[in-house]
Amino acid sequence: MVLSSVFEEIQVIGESEDPEWIAAKLQQMKDPDFESNVVGDSQSKGFDKGILEFLNLVQDQPWMYATHQFGYIAPHHSGSIQTQPIQHPSAIQADDTLKNNRVNIRLDRLHIEKYPGGGTHNVLITFAGTNQVADTQESVSFSQTYRVQEGQSAGISGYPIFIGLNVGSQGIAFECSTVNVKNEQDKAILAALETSPFQSGLKLLKTTQPAIALFTEITLGVVKLLAQRHENVAVQKFYLGLDFEDSAMGCRLAEGNYIAVQVADETVIDWNKWIYKPEIGAIVHKADSSKLPYNYVIFRISRYEE
Repeated sequence: MVLSSVFEEIQVIGESEDPEWIAAKLQQMKDPDFESNVVGDSQSKGFDKGILEFLNLVQDQPWMYATHQFGYIAPHHSGSIQTQPIQHPSAIQADDTLKNNRVNIRLDRLHIEKYPGGGTHNVLITFAGTNQVADTQESVSFSQTYRVQEGQSAGISGYPIFIGLNVGSQGIAFECSTVNVKNEQDKAILAALETSPFQSGLKLLKTTQPAIALFTEITLGVVKLLAQRHENVAVQKFYLGLDFEDSAMGCRLAEGNYIAVQVADETVIDWNKWIYKPEIGAIVHKADSSKLPYNYVIFRISRYEE
């Protein structure tokens, strides 16, 4: 499946190779680490030297990574509290019964280990993809905003994104982006996304819907605008294609939870060392039960029922 990136114009902070732009963005957002390490030391070390030293320190911040690593958790049996293994989506068996069928996509977790700006973050998350209707592909997108305290997850589980998304014979492909919104004037736009029309996800049909195209265009326009505004910054974006093929490096489509973790490299996480514990609803390390120390998104794919 080929889907040109709708977020191509959006540059996440980890993609920037301009240290001055990164420093200026952190200063605009009143990042507490920037304030204490650069502004606080500017008189003794000089502002330019303080910036360079600070940027060396932030190279390992979770928000400075531009790559995502993917994982998969199979559906668990009702009432079971056994721990569940996590696999890479290339290691699972595709569910061929989903071919030319319909699915729901829901957001189960948005975890912010650390974002620029510190404190409580207003995060605009947007999903975009294609709805396979007959012989055409209908572009779809859906945005929602959440307030997330640093080091915690948004208070949501099962939040509807796409309901009744039509899967083609080749599978599905979609993208996701997150924008950290600090601009006070832009928070009014985020408030509109919290009203009732946006609470039930994007409900799709078996036929094309002319209004969907306009809705998608407006949604993506708002995302791109907010990502480029003063005091705001895009932090994460990823593309994931799920198919029915048996290629070694492809990702398979099946019911279950998919995890997208913001990391420095696709091989950072060895999923053999991590498990999902249903009794606490968390991904933990097998050795010491520590939680996943990264920014990550978990979404769920389930079969659509009429």
